[in-house]
Amino acid sequence: MAGQLRFDNRVVVITGAGSGLGKAYALEFAKRGAKVVVNDLGCSISGEISSKIPADATVAEIKQLGGIAFANYDSAEFGHKIIQSALEHFGRVDVVINNAGVLRDNSMVKISENDWDTIMKFHLKTTFSVTKAAWAHMKKQKYGRIINTSSGAGLYGNFGQANYSSAKIGIHGFTQTTAREGEKNNIKVNTIAPIGASRMTSGIFTKDILEMLSAEKIVPLVVCLAHESCNESGSLFETSGGWIAKLRWQRGKGIFFSKNFTAEDVEMQWNTINSFEHCDYPKNSIDTLQKVVALAEEANIPKPKL
Repeated sequence: MAGQLRFDNRVVVITGAGSGLGKAYALEFAKRGAKVVVNDLGCSISGEISSKIPADATVAEIKQLGGIAFANYDSAEFGHKIIQSALEHFGRVDVVINNAGVLRDNSMVKISENDWDTIMKFHLKTTFSVTKAAWAHMKKQKYGRIINTSSGAGLYGNFGQANYSSAKIGIHGFTQTTAREGEKNNIKVNTIAPIGASRMTSGIFTKDILEMLSAEKIVPLVVCLAHESCNESGSLFETSGGWIAKLRWQRGKGIFFSKNFTAEDVEMQWNTINSFEHCDYPKNSIDTLQKVVALAEEANIPKPKL
């Protein structure tokens, strides 16, 4: 039987760790021997005001359990400040969990540019900012684990959340690119799309549903992805209520037009274009290009120089 996944001498930076999922992560990593940087701006659900209380409370709880942690109150949009404080306290950064976020829900009729910009700042930019600040240190030590937080709204869309959905799907695009860039330096980057009990979901679900979706049921996946034994990278996982599943792109067989074609030709083949009866699972845009070149060859079209 495998032993416990430990994080002794590892430094884990968690944004939005003053409550909800972030706090649950912080407590678990501390129990497993990690030195934890508890970052939380202490703002409202819409990103206003700030307070040191949430971060301080999480740190106090960790210390009561015999763990090691300190609080950082910077907004995650200033990732360099968070990472610098981690380096000053602990000398290194091994794991980054980009978890912080806020909500500014509004339909397209009512949404303002400020609503859009705020969500982009508190989700997509913060993920970039903290990762960017940690990257050089992880590259130098040839080790790093980064977990980014997406959402079902980003994967499937959700009424009234055009800003949030756009930021959240953008985060996984960021994950896929940084995973490729981190390969040769043992930096693994993955995305989770959790549904868990938090400030964001407290007004949506009933008490019974919230209990079923406890934050603690998200934690094991994050711990696994953050461990040195995990070689997964560039992947996306949905998780909720004890259920975990990996997602991937699926592409239909489609149709290849070997001669000049019109919009009317496309319309005639619409059912075939939309069919998933025969499909494959592309991993990058090169897969797509190679597929088109192969289809062209089958149609006796001269192979282009690549």
